[in-house]
Amino acid sequence: MGDSTITETSLKAALTERLKAIHVEVTDMSGGCGQSFTSLIVSPTFAGQNSLKRHRAVNAALKDEIAAIHAWSAKCQTPEEWARDRAKDGGPPLDGTVQGRVEGVDA
Repeated sequence: MGDSTITETSLKAALTERLKAIHVEVTDMSGGCGQSFTSLIVSPTFAGQNSLKRHRAVNAALKDEIAAIHAWSAKCQTPEEWARDRAKDGGPPLDGTVQGRVEGVDA
């Protein structure tokens, strides 16, 4: 890499371009110093690949970047897996509400 600064934005751009990802989330877990990142990568190129092959593809795509940081973790999903997981999520918990609304509050 010509630029030695690794950021959430630079990793997201690299993953989107190199893995044809349709959705990428990258979080700097090091408090902003750029040494530890976690990610969610959604790419159709992962279809038919097991977890090991997906992670190897990510590591190959980010070879130079990973060599320059301390820690890296990735969750790799196909678009179908990502959609399934998002559908299961269902949104935030609605405990203490009536059909998603708080009773007794004028708003």
